[in-house]
Amino acid sequence: MSRSIWKGDISFGLVTIPVSLHPAEERNELAFHLLDGRDMAPIKQERVNSVTGETVPWEDIVKGYEYEAGRYVVVTDEDFRAADVEATRTVDVLAMVRAEEISTLYYDHPYYLAPASKAARKPYAILRDTLAKTGYVGVASIVIRTRQHLAALMPLGDALVLDILRYPYEIRSAEDLELPGSDPAELGVSDAEMNLASQLVEAMVGPWNPSAYRDTYRESLLALIKRKVETGEVLAPPVAEERPAAGEVIDIMSLLKRSLDERRAAGGA
Repeated sequence: MSRSIWKGDISFGLVTIPVSLHPAEERNELAFHLLDGRDMAPIKQERVNSVTGETVPWEDIVKGYEYEAGRYVVVTDEDFRAADVEATRTVDVLAMVRAEEISTLYYDHPYYLAPASKAARKPYAILRDTLAKTGYVGVASIVIRTRQHLAALMPLGDALVLDILRYPYEIRSAEDLELPGSDPAELGVSDAEMNLASQLVEAMVGPWNPSAYRDTYRESLLALIKRKVETGEVLAPPVAEERPAAGEVIDIMSLLKRSLDERRAAGGA
């Protein structure tokens, strides 16, 4: 089992369930270093005054918030401590909502919750199974390290998952985007095109199997790095697939038909 990063209680009405919090995601991102291409020496990042060009020692560096262009207010360690939320050890369930009511835009990153004692197993199972049966998600508040988070408490198999949610101020509005409206007539969308698109969707329906999908870009990059380490070989980039040029009229009907035919052929095979 992964090491817990937090221990506390789920507060559900008058019920408290001792739990431990475990990361549910594992990041395996490739790390690259900046080097001097002339001698492969690592590049150092220096703290430089943007006006004088002089290096600034750590003891002279302060944190500042830019409240308007070019004007800052200094925020000290005492200010951070004064504004710090109370570091409680509780997952406070504030409300219950339907899972489909929470937009996917709000979900940030997941954690597993595990019962922290033998006595916690029964209430843990009761809460998990009740959520699974009713289809509700618990909207909760939790403090991790020095930040208060909004979170969604939900069942996943035998586990309870606590998925950290973004606050509304962390989500950008789509109002400034030039998006097509929902009137098919205005867009020139025909019933035949919608019917073909629906058939294509139905032809692609299948069970969710995450193991069927791979990070092919990462795999290819690792393979290339391995070859370069072993042989020093420099490979040419793959030829990009030709796509319609910007502004080119696309025959959506023919593309839908071709896609549907290919899908059906693959299914038959």
